[in-house]
Amino acid sequence: MNKREKTIMKLLNTTTKNNVLQSMMRILDTHREELLEANQKDLDAFTKEDQAMYDRLVVDNKKIDGMIEAVRQVASQKDPVGKVISEKHLDNGLEILNKTSPFGTIMIIYESRPDVTIEAAVLAFKANSKILLKGGKEAIHSNKVLVSFWHKALSEHNLEHDYIKLLTLNREQTQAFLKEPTEPLDLIVPRGGERLIAFVKEHAICAVLVSGRGNNFLYVDTEADWTMSLEVIKNAKTDKISACNALDKILINESIDGFEDKLQELTTLLKSQNVTILGDKSVASKFDEVEEIKDKSIWYEEFLALKCCIATVKSTEEAISKINTYSGGHSSTIMTNNKETGLSFMEQVDSAAVYQNASTRFTDGGAMGVGAELAISTDKLHHRGPLGLEQLVTNKYYVFGNGQVRV
Repeated sequence: MNKREKTIMKLLNTTTKNNVLQSMMRILDTHREELLEANQKDLDAFTKEDQAMYDRLVVDNKKIDGMIEAVRQVASQKDPVGKVISEKHLDNGLEILNKTSPFGTIMIIYESRPDVTIEAAVLAFKANSKILLKGGKEAIHSNKVLVSFWHKALSEHNLEHDYIKLLTLNREQTQAFLKEPTEPLDLIVPRGGERLIAFVKEHAICAVLVSGRGNNFLYVDTEADWTMSLEVIKNAKTDKISACNALDKILINESIDGFEDKLQELTTLLKSQNVTILGDKSVASKFDEVEEIKDKSIWYEEFLALKCCIATVKSTEEAISKINTYSGGHSSTIMTNNKETGLSFMEQVDSAAVYQNASTRFTDGGAMGVGAELAISTDKLHHRGPLGLEQLVTNKYYVFGNGQVRV
């Protein structure tokens, strides 16, 4: 039996998969203290220089409740494997079915967030794929405990542990694994910054699905509701700075009524939330608390911090051009009461999620009704946006004949 045959997981029926997930929910609930103690070891060893990463590392009872809920949601969803996508009966008698099929082996590389160890594994398992979890060293104790929970749940139903595997590789070992994997890989999802993504793309020999940087933009149109705009900006920027759907850049049409007064309101609001403000020359020249942007490369940056940039634009077209030039292709918002302007913006902005009059913080599997997510894909193949259970499959053609030959 070759390596490929060894690593293809047998198709499990939906009842068996859901029974494992029921066990996992119980284990998570009854072994809280074990997980909290392991997480405390990770927190004690972590230096708080990167506040966003530290925030993502923390596990508390609320976070455990969220893990349990993620497993519950996936258990309640329909099995994504074996669904008929299309069915054709040809004149030559061939019956052709296109059906959803497991990926096979998926590797996810991520930092800091132990809850990804739950969400990635539950999605892959329900989608009948094997998952290789390459978490960061900062979460090693938490991840080891969580994977041991998964193995207990699998053992309770007489299933091998190979479905869910934790990789504890350093950078050099990871590079070697990507170049010459010891087992076949069908898909790699690097969930992190641009350096990680570039590293994986450089060394991987299989398909890579990018969970890209945020660097999200919000544009305030001349026909925006200003009070609503301030509320949306506050939520998008300050609700959770460690999230990839947090707001980084604000563009304001310079023809908006009461332009300078509105800019003053905005800067006052952001300062009250301890947000560091950088602005283009037209903004910085008006306010002492706004630092002028000298290096244009900052427009490419995802901050993951209480920091944002403000710039003025002359038109919606200029806003669209700026967003398409600099954003990470994750989430973009327009604030306007003009439906035609809003739709034009949403059609032309090249992001996975585009909004009218709503916070970018909704680009999330749970908030969008997808449920647990493996990542937010900024790729266009094979899926864009929250990568949930339904998206974690590929397809296969089943062709039934009775001796047909092509002539």
